[in-house]
Amino acid sequence: MPDPTAPTSQDSPVDERLPVLRGTDLGRAKLLPDVDHDGGWLLTLDDTPQSYVDLGDPTHLEFEYTRRLGHLVDALDGSEGGAVDALHLGGGALTLPRYLAATRPGSRQRVVEVDGPLLDLVEQHLPWQGPGVDITAEVGDAREALAALARTAPGSLDLVVADVFHGSRTPRHLTSVEFLRLAAAVLRPGGLYAANLADGAPLAFARAQTATLRAVFPQTCLIAEPPVLRGRRYGNILLVGSAGPLPVADLVRRLAGDIFPARLTDGPDLAAFAGRTAPVTDATATDSPPPPDGAFSVG
Repeated sequence: MPDPTAPTSQDSPVDERLPVLRGTDLGRAKLLPDVDHDGGWLLTLDDTPQSYVDLGDPTHLEFEYTRRLGHLVDALDGSEGGAVDALHLGGGALTLPRYLAATRPGSRQRVVEVDGPLLDLVEQHLPWQGPGVDITAEVGDAREALAALARTAPGSLDLVVADVFHGSRTPRHLTSVEFLRLAAAVLRPGGLYAANLADGAPLAFARAQTATLRAVFPQTCLIAEPPVLRGRRYGNILLVGSAGPLPVADLVRRLAGDIFPARLTDGPDLAAFAGRTAPVTDATATDSPPPPDGAFSVG
């Protein structure tokens, strides 16, 4: 992984393989070359890992939670390779949009990232455009963009991915029933909504988000590693919702092949996980909890 003691550059070309440091609207961003993998770059914000990009191979998904999102993209509509219309709320280094463009050529994708200087940094040093790539990235608030789309183009998307962190926390206005209703409104029948969250014991945030998802989408599931679900460590939790059937069997098969297999929870088990937790509304929403000290070792 990257060597934090290596020389740094503010504006070096990507092929020099030097770390890049820059202040952004939300904090201090670093682009760190992976010394063990040519073409690999890690993006951190205030020392919290945000994205990993392989410029030579956009199908290389380094982070486990990103790999699970990749499985979801692969399982979408039951077949690999078909073009889709996707909205990504939260940009980072555009890891998943690059993956989708490579595995489903012709897909039309829109990325909304609130941190303009961060987006500029990624575009300058880790450009994503290429032949056949249709990715439009813009600066804006995720909920405002979603609300505008719900008004102007309801039922127009196959996939909405919410992967928004201000530093290490998901903002409260992206955690409510009202927010999820906007996401449901822009999806086509059978389209999927996916949210990447992070939580640890006692998993109160994850349970509340599960209850919120189940209040909006008829079909839901949760994907996480067993130690995270047992509250033994802080980690990523992927929530998926749809108005139509979910590709559960396909996802279970793909997840089982990972180095760190995750568990898919749905149906009565998911209802039991949510328990009696009430869905979150705009009036009751809070930011996701901060990670415990030492959760991230990159610096």
